[in-house]
Amino acid sequence: MKGTGNAAGLVIVNGQVLTADRSHPRAEAVAIRDAKIAAVGSNDEAFQAVPDAKVIDAAGRTVLPGLIDAHNHFLATGESLGMTDVRYPKVASVADLIETLAAAAGRADTRQGGFLRAYGFDHAKYERVPTRWDLDRAAPGSPILVGHISGHYVLANSLAILRAGVTENTPDPPGGRIDRDERGLPIGLFRDAAMALVQPAAVDVGHHGPNFHVAADRGELAAAVERAGTAYLAAGLTTVCDAQVTSRELAAYREARARSRLLVRTVCMPLSHQLDSYQATGLAGPFGDDWLSVGPMKFYCDGSLIGGTAAFSPQAAADSRDRGHGEGAGPGVQFWHPARLAQAIEQAHLAGWQVGVHAQGDAAIGIVLDAFTRAHNARRSADPRFRIEHCGYPTDSQLARMRDLGVIAVCQPSYLHDSGDEFLDAMPGIAHWLQPLRAELDLGIRVVLSSDSDVASYRPLDTIAAAVRRRTRTGRAIGPAQALTVAEAVLAHTIDAAFAIGAEQRLGSLEPGKLADLVILGGDLLGCPAEEISGLGVDVTVIAGRVAYQAG
Repeated sequence: MKGTGNAAGLVIVNGQVLTADRSHPRAEAVAIRDAKIAAVGSNDEAFQAVPDAKVIDAAGRTVLPGLIDAHNHFLATGESLGMTDVRYPKVASVADLIETLAAAAGRADTRQGGFLRAYGFDHAKYERVPTRWDLDRAAPGSPILVGHISGHYVLANSLAILRAGVTENTPDPPGGRIDRDERGLPIGLFRDAAMALVQPAAVDVGHHGPNFHVAADRGELAAAVERAGTAYLAAGLTTVCDAQVTSRELAAYREARARSRLLVRTVCMPLSHQLDSYQATGLAGPFGDDWLSVGPMKFYCDGSLIGGTAAFSPQAAADSRDRGHGEGAGPGVQFWHPARLAQAIEQAHLAGWQVGVHAQGDAAIGIVLDAFTRAHNARRSADPRFRIEHCGYPTDSQLARMRDLGVIAVCQPSYLHDSGDEFLDAMPGIAHWLQPLRAELDLGIRVVLSSDSDVASYRPLDTIAAAVRRRTRTGRAIGPAQALTVAEAVLAHTIDAAFAIGAEQRLGSLEPGKLADLVILGGDLLGCPAEEISGLGVDVTVIAGRVAYQAG
């Protein structure tokens, strides 16, 4: 693996060390030998443990365990970093979108698989929904595909739709929806499983999730892995869990590793369409090593909270309107019939898999908890580590069920910053209860912070700031009573994130014997005002005892 520094010995002294070890939370120094933590304590103790080491003077800066993103789309982030960027606020209107795509149309580097590709449009922030005909104006004669910021939708122009053979007679697929005009014509927006109708895919995932697994050269994919890994190291990430892995992603990670381009530890969550194939070979996660491994299996229940296809109950939908104001929540999209989802989750659990399920709305969370209960009753385990990915709007009774089942809440508070203004406007009656992190912690539920990159910023300091501040882009409070302290947020991005991927014995805290991954920030995290956390910066990232990134 790439990196600099002395793998045999390294001592970091004069730091404000937040160990994420709940029994010894603070220290002054860390000593590393042979890629593992040798000592954590005072400066003298560190020097005594590794007397011949290279020394880094932290000079009062905060030292953390290597940060872990337990729900990330690693390869997809690397790909999006190579696409035309149409994210807000750079692109804030339909006119901005057309202008940006038109400017990109003449550049060869914007083409992927014969398409003009872009990523990150967020039509909730536009004056209206963009259409195929808008994209036609941007680049006549070019097929165009623009990914939505949620990762759950794609916007296609007329040529792309024509090439795909989609017409007004094409039905909505299970788990997906084609947006249409009053004549029944597709307007260009393909939601969730319908993405596969227009986007050439490397694999067929059926109704198991949004298909962003676009066909691409394996060398190009390995380059995208390296591109994302370089960015992640600079952000302080040392371990990521890719929350939707098909044969395409796994092959890319293996190729990147063979080429020494896999720069961060990578855990893969196989998408559920592969359950039968894995079972036929007798495989169930976890397996692999400390650099590349297979972890939990990933299922989808409902759609996107950001894009409006999360599945809410009628009661939540009524409550969300706040006495008739706002658009409110809706029934959303479901990828499975509830009974079939329960059967599949039980099958995975019986085969030995840890299971994580995407569920945003309370209707979806209820379906998932029913499925977890059925699976647990079929094979009782002292530590099943069921995960709910996102866990957008759990009710009080659902939180109690989560506690009783030991369910881990894998959350992304950056949603509240990025889209909180839209949530407050469209769902004023329930917006303050979205991602109720404080209520979950107070009940004893294990809360994990993650980014869901490339949906939101991959930078852990942005995620931590969002959990602590609970403020929208415009500064409005959104569920301020559900905020975490900085110390709690650090635990949720380190040791508890390690627990969510089954790696807490090796990663996630600075303890003797664990793998030597750590980060030196650009200042004092605990003493930093909440509004300045995102700008604190990362000065040094150490992975496996080597300095893998150094600012400047």
